[in-house]
Amino acid sequence: MKILVTGGLGFIGSHTVVELQNEGFEVVIVDNLSNSSIEVLDGIERITNKKPLFENIDLRDKKSVQDFFVKHQDIDGVIHFAASKAVGESVENPLLYYENNINALVYILQELQAKAKANFIFSSSCTVYGQAETMPITENAPVQQAMSPYGNTKQIGEEIILDVAKVSNINAILLRYFNPIGSHPSAEIGELPLGVPQNLVPFITQTAVGLRKELSVFGNDYPTPDGTAIRDYIHVVDLAKAHVVALQRLLENKNLDKVETFNIGTGTGSSVLEVIYAFEKVSNQKLPYKIVGRREGDVTEAYANTDKANNVLGWKAKSSLEEALASAWKWEQKIKK
Repeated sequence: MKILVTGGLGFIGSHTVVELQNEGFEVVIVDNLSNSSIEVLDGIERITNKKPLFENIDLRDKKSVQDFFVKHQDIDGVIHFAASKAVGESVENPLLYYENNINALVYILQELQAKAKANFIFSSSCTVYGQAETMPITENAPVQQAMSPYGNTKQIGEEIILDVAKVSNINAILLRYFNPIGSHPSAEIGELPLGVPQNLVPFITQTAVGLRKELSVFGNDYPTPDGTAIRDYIHVVDLAKAHVVALQRLLENKNLDKVETFNIGTGTGSSVLEVIYAFEKVSNQKLPYKIVGRREGDVTEAYANTDKANNVLGWKAKSSLEEALASAWKWEQKIKK
């Protein structure tokens, strides 16, 4: 079966392509290389012994999307990652985010709507919950007003998919990720942030390897045990495997609704300081860090209730925080050489 993976050379996309190919799927990647590298294709091939098809397409160009689906009429499913994803940047440049994240989604759905049957996996985010009132967060937690244009594009994206599924043959699964970290154990692919990392773990590894002077911890006055914010950190390979399980669910007609939603996390919250100490343990590195003021838009805590993903989807995160951090460190050391 042939699967389109948009943004398939990005961090989560590339790991998902590996897992798809390991399961015997034929993959075609669409990516405009705005936040990724063509060299990731070689990394995927080294892991799986198969190079996926690749098309350099900007999904904001409607004609290019139409032409792609004319050329590849045998697409059995779409996993849609392609989106801008930096919260801070989205506040500074909201129109870029609305154009990139909404238009591309609409153009793909327009093509899928014309098909007799279509299967669609959407890369969503736990940001849709905002600061949830109770922990852990279930899929029934209310979607809060978005704290950034980025978060808003994920909410709007989900609403668009729900509306389109009602009047078309599209079946969809919305995967709300918590915090993906780590890299493939082979260290052939991993996270490649452009410029200063927006996420904690690449900033940790870049500090440990000497690229950054010190790590900034944004706030130690949160109402948490150690005062730092709590997140649910999930190994990217576990997250990638969730996409394959979700896709197979749709292909085998096991979905109970036209659109289903699953939280994808570990179910465990870790504070920023706990992540730092865990990294120091697995790397034998002392990490220089300083406490600075809180960052706008950050919630106090967010971790998943994974019962639905475990019991309904039939997926469970397997890797520990330490294993994920060790893989991130292995990757950082490799790309520094």
